[in-house]
Amino acid sequence: MLSSKHPDESPRGFWYGLINFEHRLPTPDDFKLDRMRKVLDLLGNPEKKLKFVHVAGSKGKGSTSAMLAAILSQQGLRTGLYTSPHLVHVEERFSIDGQNISASALDLILANIKMVIGFPECEPLGFVPTFFEVATVVAFLHFLEHKVDVAILEVGLGGRLDSTNVCNPLLSIITSISMDHEKQLGPTLVHIAKEKAGIIKSGVPVVSGVCNSGPRQVIEDVASKMGAKLVQAKVDFTWDYNPGIFKDSLIVEPSVQIKTQKKQWPSMEMVLLGEHQAANAALVVSAVEELRLLGIGISDEAVRWGLGNTRWPARMQVLCHSPWVVIDCAHNGASAGALVRTLRESFPEVPRVLLFGASSDKDISGMFKEFSGIFTKVIFAQSINSPRASKPAELSEIWAQNCTAEAFLSGTLEEAARKAFLVTPKPGILCITGSVFLAGEISPILSKLISVK
Repeated sequence: MLSSKHPDESPRGFWYGLINFEHRLPTPDDFKLDRMRKVLDLLGNPEKKLKFVHVAGSKGKGSTSAMLAAILSQQGLRTGLYTSPHLVHVEERFSIDGQNISASALDLILANIKMVIGFPECEPLGFVPTFFEVATVVAFLHFLEHKVDVAILEVGLGGRLDSTNVCNPLLSIITSISMDHEKQLGPTLVHIAKEKAGIIKSGVPVVSGVCNSGPRQVIEDVASKMGAKLVQAKVDFTWDYNPGIFKDSLIVEPSVQIKTQKKQWPSMEMVLLGEHQAANAALVVSAVEELRLLGIGISDEAVRWGLGNTRWPARMQVLCHSPWVVIDCAHNGASAGALVRTLRESFPEVPRVLLFGASSDKDISGMFKEFSGIFTKVIFAQSINSPRASKPAELSEIWAQNCTAEAFLSGTLEEAARKAFLVTPKPGILCITGSVFLAGEISPILSKLISVK
């Protein structure tokens, strides 16, 4: 008998007891879109009654999705946003016009799904769905119930066989391609690009921020084969970034100038820091222009407001000053490199301290090579809620092979945070990064320490 019993029989208990690939890495055999289609068939196919923008990419897809959602909401379009994973509360994954789903609404949807699929036996399906499959169904049902005008879906992993790929979008976006999840997506950038390009649909325009030559060729080939209009970074749109500066009590907000084939956009302020976020902003502006061609009215004022007001937690997020405290979710070599460039640009001439924790399956050595020479001290911490988290002693060994900065090992996250504040000079900057799980777990601890410092 198929079963996934959990001691808590509540709707949340049912959901949390399912296989969760955010905690246990999947194998390629775990991905089958037919499973998702069977679940949706039982629930009346809500995905066929919604309009979507589908966003994939190795990095930047969450920030890109958030900026686009802010623009569409400001325009007056009821906009759903589905992202993963969450930082602190699971409700963060499902939002409409910036408002997360309520706990009670989430419980009602989960109870309905549990009943319809016949959990725990799940006889109507013949299999027990995963945590992410159910999460994606929750998003569809929530957005349909509230009659959203557009739903923005962030891919969970890959693209081609991701649960979100059952949608037929108005527009597809591929943000970037870098080395990540090689065991699931393939050993090279080209293999990974083929998985990301799997979201490209026949006749559906695609906006791509992919700049590396091999992956870019893959995107071009798939778009051509599918008869999909392709709008590409550094071909059809470019950008110039003016970095934000955080020095002493001086704060200069970053800004970006974007040029597309249709117009030269004037300089627009941003909240999100970094050249990589300027690239994401250019991607979003190009997406807006494509949506306009599809008949969706979006004003320049809404675009300016969206870029200037999008806050995406734990993405180069500045929490306080004296010392500056920044939290980020860099988790591979490419995102670590982007983090380092942003720290050098926006926080010049100050000592930098790193608080780091990461999953054991990540390219930790690659990240540390990017960090070499920029930090004066490092504190290693371990996420509690991620079974894949590396132990501080393991991180310290890898660090010693790549970097010379003094390292400290912590027993708990609170101990790590307190030590980090203790060794960060004023003026100086404390940077917390390495994992979404670390960022989510340590955020409440940081808030408490900052409020009393």
